[in-house]
Amino acid sequence: MSETDMPNAIGGYFEIELPEGRSYFHDKALLYQSARAAFRALVKEIKPNRFFVPNFICDSMISSLEAENIKYVFYDLDKSFNVPNSITIENGDLLLYVNYYGVCQAQVDRLLETYPPRQLVFDFAHAFFEPPKLQALATIYSPRKFFGLPDGGMLVTSAKIAPPNIQDSGSLARMSHLLKRLCEDPEVGYRDYIQAESSLKNSEPKSMSNITRRLLISINCEKARIKRAENFLHMHSYLKIINKISIDTTKLKSPLCYPLATDIKNLREYLISNRIFIPTYWKDASKRVTSDWNETIIKGIIPIPIDQRYNKNDLSRIISLVLDATNGIKK
Repeated sequence: MSETDMPNAIGGYFEIELPEGRSYFHDKALLYQSARAAFRALVKEIKPNRFFVPNFICDSMISSLEAENIKYVFYDLDKSFNVPNSITIENGDLLLYVNYYGVCQAQVDRLLETYPPRQLVFDFAHAFFEPPKLQALATIYSPRKFFGLPDGGMLVTSAKIAPPNIQDSGSLARMSHLLKRLCEDPEVGYRDYIQAESSLKNSEPKSMSNITRRLLISINCEKARIKRAENFLHMHSYLKIINKISIDTTKLKSPLCYPLATDIKNLREYLISNRIFIPTYWKDASKRVTSDWNETIIKGIIPIPIDQRYNKNDLSRIISLVLDATNGIKK
């Protein structure tokens, strides 16, 4: 008798019990082990002549193109994350645009008005709650950047792509940092987190594991979206006066973080020393951008946590630290 012919097991020890009945939020999405795997599945099927990609992007997306022998052309962004008007997309070409920090809705809309939508692919890894751009070729999501998941990627596309016939089996080995974070300080599980991220380097498409699917549908995504949006607006009400990034809050659903750009020296280090952990996104892009861009955008933007775990007391602590630094502390 094969495994598929075996009857369901009854009895024995319990599994972790999780709420049921919720959706994947993007219910029409194809489910993969990671966003980079979702991207690779797309390019594997479409095989464009050229793919225009921003130089401000992580190497994992580039490696997916290289794995499929797709020619790619880097383009520069301006300091407002706009695509230059000089780019000409020919038949057979595609253009990838990233919704940076989840606050680039205006730039996304501008691209849809400028280029043929079916030649656009949107990376919404930082914008999970933004609806997919159905007029575009594809929208890619990374739910693990918004929730406590070991892995997972999502692809919404008009292209005919068959789901992978192999399912990811590595999720269990990527769970330790999530469990440690539940009962320990974050420093305890950080090495496990790095190892979990490293284990996703292989972008050969696999379908999302049962563990991740089950965890994802147990999450109250709408509650998380509302909380994030409230936190973002609260943070913005205090820090917009010092933020060099102009943010149109009328178009935001619920961003990944609050991106703060200021002239405050050593602000990142100051916040981290006070146990406000600030990531550095796309740091592997530093070799592709100018030194000015590297200092201003990659190192200069502080992505402040505003996610669903935190209340106004937590935000007030961050705001006070930032404003103290503005007034001369740790400059």
